[in-house]
Amino acid sequence: MPMSPFLADLRSRVGNALLMLPAATGCVFDDEGRLLVARHAGEKGLWAPPGGGIDPDERPEHTVVRELHEELGVDTEVRGLIGVFGGPEFRTTYPNGHQVAYVNAVYGCALAGGVLTPDGEEITDARFATEEELAGLPMPAWSPRVLPQAFAWWRERWSA
Repeated sequence: MPMSPFLADLRSRVGNALLMLPAATGCVFDDEGRLLVARHAGEKGLWAPPGGGIDPDERPEHTVVRELHEELGVDTEVRGLIGVFGGPEFRTTYPNGHQVAYVNAVYGCALAGGVLTPDGEEITDARFATEEELAGLPMPAWSPRVLPQAFAWWRERWSA
């Protein structure tokens, strides 16, 4: 999906300068406690839970539902906030030179319908993985900070 009109307008004013932006991520767990991760298009092909930028006047939990529908064709039920994260691990420079530092609201979720279908633009593949399986996947720098808390959140609330 192309850059939002809001962000495109902002970038036209500030160029590649560092922006601090809000984002939301959905940690979707299946009944076995496996986490849905998506392989993001691009040179690095990193795997991460799906999510994206929060649009003006959009609630973060609605961002999660929208992004999972747009990127993977699934409907999602948000079950709770895992945490809000930021810091140097959440800073990135895109291939076009745009610098971003994200503050990311991470939600625990479950699938509510649809068929898991990567959009082919932002997401090239998707799968459910155990915590152990994730160790073998290329993931973003923020993963070690967020994903252990996500799995702990799931175990505390949903494991039998």
